[in-house]
Amino acid sequence: MPIIDIKDLCVNIQLDEGMLTPVQGVSFQIEAGQTMGLVGESGCGKSLTSKAILAINDKKCRQTGEILFETDKHEVVDINKLNPRGKEIRDIRGRQISMIFQEPMVAFSPMYTIGNQINECTRLHITKDKKQSKELTLEVMKKVGIANAEKRYDQFPHEFSGGMLQRALIAMALVCKPRLLIADEPTTALDVTIQAQILELMQELQKELNMAILFITHDLGTVAKMCDYVSVMYLGRVVESARACDVYKRPLHPYTQGLMGSVHKIGTLKQERLFSIEGTVPLALNLKPGCGFYDRCNQRIEGLCNVVDPELCDMGDGHCVACHRCKKEATVHE
Repeated sequence: MPIIDIKDLCVNIQLDEGMLTPVQGVSFQIEAGQTMGLVGESGCGKSLTSKAILAINDKKCRQTGEILFETDKHEVVDINKLNPRGKEIRDIRGRQISMIFQEPMVAFSPMYTIGNQINECTRLHITKDKKQSKELTLEVMKKVGIANAEKRYDQFPHEFSGGMLQRALIAMALVCKPRLLIADEPTTALDVTIQAQILELMQELQKELNMAILFITHDLGTVAKMCDYVSVMYLGRVVESARACDVYKRPLHPYTQGLMGSVHKIGTLKQERLFSIEGTVPLALNLKPGCGFYDRCNQRIEGLCNVVDPELCDMGDGHCVACHRCKKEATVHE
């Protein structure tokens, strides 16, 4: 049984203009010690998917499907069926599933010290004893590489650099030793050296705690370094899913091919232009049948791609893709 098993997750938002569907039928699972990468452009539904797992999306969002989570008591609960403000989800949120949010510069309250804010998790989920709680907080601060933790404990967020705030955010997420860590672009706005340190730190702590990690990013180089499996999202749907090495060796969906083509490669000449996917991700409002990538795809099949929704099909070895052309070519080869 995987730690998290998401089946046909949808997030709908009713607006005056119609129905907004930023997440449509997303399915994937993550086992202990594994890292799943969720990639795609801004507006593809990655962050809403991650927040749905914690049941922290806006109250206007209506979630359907199943989010099956194996708790530390080895019981399987469907997070979608829990009261978002209930005791059961509060026991899971922060203690068994934790999240590293985007933008560490604004993730902390400027009114409280860093130690106080990390401490809140330990007091809520582990112990009410102030001395023991502080010891646990200092221990995790040292573990994530915050030098002079005793002094830093009493400092405010504005006294930390971006890299140190990122480490503090990771400390807050890991202090309760969660079973699942959701990292939503954890290296955003950090320089390359600090990025490498943060990624190595996450890998070390994953091995130590045997955590499952859902890693959300735009950086395909980071995905190659961090992830065992990759799911590529576009317009709220998973369009390709496979082992990370398979996606890099043989990207099948035109969108995935476009993403891979837009990355610098060793041996590329300076004068060679990188591939660019024309257009932008459309708004997921009042969606019509057909492939969401149709308008931007250079391999589209007229009369099919713009009429019928492509299903996610296994092309062999668990490499799944939602593309009419890939399915058609596979049928011809058979």
